Parts: sequence; C-alpha cells; structure tokens
Amino acid sequence: MASAVLPSGSQCAAAAAVAAPPGLRFRLLLLLFSAAALIPTGDGQNLFTKDVTVIEGEVATISCQVNKSDDSVIQLLNPNRQTIYFRDFRPLKDSRFQLLNFSSSELKVSLTNVSISDEGRYFCQLYTDPPQESYTTITVLVPPRNLMIDIQKDTAVEGEEIEVNCTAMASKPATTIRWFKGNTELKGKSEVEEWSDMYTVTSQLMLKVHKEDDGVPVICQVEHPAVTGNLQTQRYLEVQYKPQVHIQMTYPLQGLTREGDALELTCEAIGKPQPVMVTWVRVDDEMPQHAVLSGPNLFINNLNKTDNGTYRCEASNVVGKAHSDYMLYVYDSRAGEEGSIRAVDHAVIGGVVAVVVFAMLCLLIILGRYFARHKGLFSLTSSPRIK
Repeated sequence: MASAVLPSGSQCAAAAAVAAPPGLRFRLLLLLFSAAALIPTGDGQNLFTKDVTVIEGEVATISCQVNKSDDSVIQLLNPNRQTIYFRDFRPLKDSRFQLLNFSSSELKVSLTNVSISDEGRYFCQLYTDPPQESYTTITVLVPPRNLMIDIQKDTAVEGEEIEVNCTAMASKPATTIRWFKGNTELKGKSEVEEWSDMYTVTSQLMLKVHKEDDGVPVICQVEHPAVTGNLQTQRYLEVQYKPQVHIQMTYPLQGLTREGDALELTCEAIGKPQPVMVTWVRVDDEMPQHAVLSGPNLFINNLNKTDNGTYRCEASNVVGKAHSDYMLYVYDSRAGEEGSIRAVDHAVIGGVVAVVVFAMLCLLIILGRYFARHKGLFSLTSSPRIK
C-alpha cells in the first residue's frame, strides 16, 4: 500500500472544475485526479487502505478510509485508472462492483466473482487540498484445476523400481506436492511450468516395491493457500511376489513319529498370483511306495525306519518358486512308552520317599515332646536316698 498527494498548485484547477457547468464538472474532476503527478505525502496523509487476498470466484472487499474527515470527495479507481465509484455513484458499467458503505470517512465496495483478470492495484483518491491518493493490491489465489496421479505399471513385481507421477494443473501460486506410501512420507522431485501467470507442477516419485506394499495406497497430497484441508489423490499398489511355503504337521498331534504310526503333512503356499501347483518330493531319494499324495497333502501310513529322510514341498508362480523342508525321523515303536514308564517310576519313587521323610519328622516331634514332659520324673526316680 502506498500514498501520495497532488501538488498544492492544483487548487486552481479544482476551483475551475467546481465552477464548471454540471455536465462538465464530473469529467474535469476525474481528469484532475487521473492526470495529476504523484509525490509522497509525509505526515499529513489521512487516506488509508489495506491489501486484499481473495480466492478466485469469491468476494473481495475494498475499503478507502479517511482518518480525519472534512467531507472531501472520495473515489475508487481500477488498475486501468477507470473510476469505479465517485462518492456513491458508479460510472463503471460492471455490476460486480457494489457499494457497501459510503460516508465522509469511508468508501467500501465489494467485487463479486473475482477472476484472475481483476488482480492488480486499486486506487483510492481523496479530494482535499492538496488531493491524496493511496492504493490497495488485490491478489487472486487460484486452486489447482485438476490433480492427476499416474503409475508407470499397473502391476509390479517385488524388488522392481517403478515411476509414479502426480500433476497439479493451473494454480496460482504454484502448489507444493507431498508423497505418502500409507502413513510414511516419501521424497519426490518436482518441476514447475509457468504459463500466463498460472503454474503447473509435476512431481516424480521413484519407488522400489516389496511384497508388503501390495494393496498399500500411494498418496499425492497438495498444499496450496487456496485449499483448506487435504486435497489429494491416490492409487493402490499391486505387487506380485513369489510363493511363501510352510509345512504343517497335522498328524500325529504330539509330534513324535514312531514305527507303525501314520504321518500326515500339509503344505501351505501363499503368493501373488496364488500358486496353482504344489508338489512333494523326497530329497536325494525316491518317495516311499506307500506314500499317498493329494494336492498339498502328504500321507505316509505304517512308518518304518526306511522312511527317514527330508521331504520337500515346492510351489511356484509366474514370479518364481520356493520350497520348505521337513526332516522325518522314525523312532522305535516303544520309544514313547519307555519314556512314559520311566517317568511313572520316578514319580512313584519320589512319592514314597516323601511319605517316609514326613513320617520320620512326625515321629521325631512326638518323641521330643514325650521326653520333655517326663524329664522331671526320670530325674526324681534315679536320685539316691539320704538316711
């Protein structure tokens, strides 16, 4: 905001304008204010304005305020120095300008449906002696017209690096773009293009994906003074990965494999895409003839020691293949029973010892109390008589 006064020599021109016929008076006053040379005012300035920042399409309010009013004429001019309001009269044929207040101390005007072309300096003029002038700057903010995100590949493979681009078009000023993968912020590289006072920002993100990223959103978030809250767009990652294989023993439940027992193993394979083929092999040997294969399940009945070895489950998809191993060791048929008998024997012996110790303690306590009670009697009986 700046202020100025007209030179004091303008008094004669002002007097001539006032004395002119009514039809010519208004034109002379406008010409006087528009053509006068501007010089700093110093301490005598009474006219004040404030800069205005407004979002495109909203309403801007311009106020010309007089500190010490002497009923002088106030007028408002646009950046082209065309008069918008002279006192309470509007010469400019733009109905978007509406008078909000007019008095000797203020001229307040609203401008509706603001566009980028309305940006610039608006001048307030006060017809004093000497005349005074002050300007206010209208700044128009334009939010991004469109926000687009583009991923280089719709489907990526784990370990692959992909390119993601986000574009915020036609904003003023330029937007700031931030990247997030889920809740984790990432760093991208932005480029700004300017065209006709408008800015288009494109940000590039290079992202190495892992199987844990499958289904996680990549978010492009825009920060701009004309935007309240979060303006964002997102795309969900689709990541393919090789199978993860796990072998589960479903029988026997206690996990001890003995001669004559049965063994059942289940192979669990998860991947993207889901593996369609799961196979069982015996490492470094052939599968036992009495083994039964049914999809992901391996069943071996009537185990014997010749079945000892490593059994492998293999799964594959378009990304790759993986496997998991189970090492089988067949124990003697009585291995578990002997262990149980030994455990029972030890428990019985321990119980008997505990009972004996407890009985001996009780006997010692009873004997101790008995001797303590009859101690005096024994002493009296055993003493010699004195004649």
